Amino acid sequence: MSAETVVAARLYYADAYRREFDARVIERLTWDGRPAVVLERTAFYPTSGGQPNDTGVLAGVRVVDVVEREADGAVVHVLASELPGDVVHGEIDWARRFDHMQQHTGQHILSQAFTIALEADTVGFHLGTEMSTIDLSRAPLSGEQLDQVEELANEVVFSDKPVDARFVDRKELGTLPLRKPPQVTGPIRIVEVAGFDWSPCGGTHCQRTGEVGMIKVVRAERRGAETRVYFLCGGRALNDYRRKNRLVLDLAARFSVGDWELADAVERLSEEARAYRKQARALQEQLLDYEAVALIASAEMLAGARVVRRAYPDRSVDEIRHLAQRLTAEPGIIALLGQGSAGEKAQLVFARSADLTHDMNALLRVACQAIGGGGGGRPNFAQGGGPDGARVEEALNVAWQKLK
Repeated sequence: MSAETVVAARLYYADAYRREFDARVIERLTWDGRPAVVLERTAFYPTSGGQPNDTGVLAGVRVVDVVEREADGAVVHVLASELPGDVVHGEIDWARRFDHMQQHTGQHILSQAFTIALEADTVGFHLGTEMSTIDLSRAPLSGEQLDQVEELANEVVFSDKPVDARFVDRKELGTLPLRKPPQVTGPIRIVEVAGFDWSPCGGTHCQRTGEVGMIKVVRAERRGAETRVYFLCGGRALNDYRRKNRLVLDLAARFSVGDWELADAVERLSEEARAYRKQARALQEQLLDYEAVALIASAEMLAGARVVRRAYPDRSVDEIRHLAQRLTAEPGIIALLGQGSAGEKAQLVFARSADLTHDMNALLRVACQAIGGGGGGRPNFAQGGGPDGARVEEALNVAWQKLK
């Protein structure tokens, strides 16, 4: 298939800014359970090359997906309902198309900036619905290096360089300083950012770099020998800045500080919170000590031990475990503690003092049968649970009777 034929069939190659067109239906089919059509020509871009498909309408029917059929390269328009008529008027979702043009052109600029500044080549690209990513052949990358690349990329944007997309023959292809070799056979389309980047690409792109808007690297994460960089361009970068600016101003207002003082205010509050948490833990430890003394004072004698049997509806299992450890630090104590309520899970913690010989592990397994669960541990300390929190008292009574 010649380049001229391809351009005639895929109108976005000749004009990525074209929003409407008329075409004849040449095939009707079903795709993933939905009605679909192939047109003699189309302005709808199919998902490919890391760029998502266009959406829009054909004869008033919503286009929900656009795919390239692997068998013959036909562009398949997947529809929300059956399409009436054989000649249709199509309209693409321009806001979605232009957003994709900004992100994709921005990716070309950013990828070349990484190559020039850091010799980090792009080995993967994904244009997401909210965030786009490129995978680089180098790791790790410092914040200073990311800033350096971001500066270079935005210099290209602000210089408003022309962006040209065209099909080239093999002879011309050999003269171009390509950032990456072509991955397809047949007609090769080159997207050129004037004097900066030359890359084989079939996507839709802006006519000038100024239309891309600001390019912002949001974050980067190491993935083995590679780095994944998350970035935003144009409208997405503006929306991200607007959201974060509102968040910063709101937080500054809550703390009654200027936005430039927010970091210091947060650090000060974090230090205060750490101090309060430390103080709260110390007070909680004291309360558990006092509670253990009170429980031991009211313990019942059974099987040669003082037995503390108590069910709690809303205490954490960690708190019950710590309480059991405090109780059994005293000699001659068996602690049968449980937590749970109707509609919630049940937790049991059984423990004994070191001077006793009762098997808490065996006792727990018997008690857990009452709450429909199980557990285990050591002879001196065992923990388990089950789905029926309303039967915690019953489980403790089972353990009490077993001790008898």
